[in-house]
Amino acid sequence: MGAGHAHRLYRQGHSPVHALPPQTKLAAVLCFVIIVVSTPREAIWAFGLYAVLLGVVAYAARVPAGFLLKRLLIEIPFVAFAVLLPFVAQGERVDVLGLSLSVNGLWGAWNVLAKGTLGVAASVLLAATTELRELLLGLQRLKLPPLLVQIASFMIRYGDVITDEMRRMKIARESRGFAARGIRQWGVLAKSAGALFIRSYERGERVHLAMVSRGYAGSMPVIDDITASRAQWTYALTLPLTALVVCLLGWIL
Repeated sequence: MGAGHAHRLYRQGHSPVHALPPQTKLAAVLCFVIIVVSTPREAIWAFGLYAVLLGVVAYAARVPAGFLLKRLLIEIPFVAFAVLLPFVAQGERVDVLGLSLSVNGLWGAWNVLAKGTLGVAASVLLAATTELRELLLGLQRLKLPPLLVQIASFMIRYGDVITDEMRRMKIARESRGFAARGIRQWGVLAKSAGALFIRSYERGERVHLAMVSRGYAGSMPVIDDITASRAQWTYALTLPLTALVVCLLGWIL
């Protein structure tokens, strides 16, 4: 985990949010999501305040609204599910624009959309302000089991290796005049997938042997030990603490 590893969700910057240690941001986002999920769905105003809080974080992190909204498209499948709920749910029904919709389904759709969107937005802001390598170091600092951290680290790196190998194989096929236009080309694609699996397996074996030859005994060395001060923890936890106040008011009012 010593080498740098950028990802598409990360946005290079020098904001106060970027400068926070990764473990503080991970804890803040986790607590914020738990609080949002715990908020009663009837407290519509509370979700509006949560959105404002995330907007303040995005402004402090200098993350443009367009950047954030574009990456929120990942939740489209959940939006489609939420749209169907008022039509298929049982219980009391109400007419909306000539359509008979379930009241419980409408509340369920709102619950999924509001909480899902806020959770995805918080995750996008975390990814936009924290490199993958730092996220893994943050998980180490939060005492996540080392084996899980290693699995996540290898998964990220091998995901990029396999993607790059697929890109090279695609270029090689196209340079030989291949074009997947129908079912007749599926055989070639299946052979390519098999070759990709074999190459990935062989590369994994070589990497493992190289690691063992260098003294690997089940744990990765910690090259950077990122610590967080009390002030940094306070700054990072401002978001979930404020959200907690909103959540409590949502249950009381």
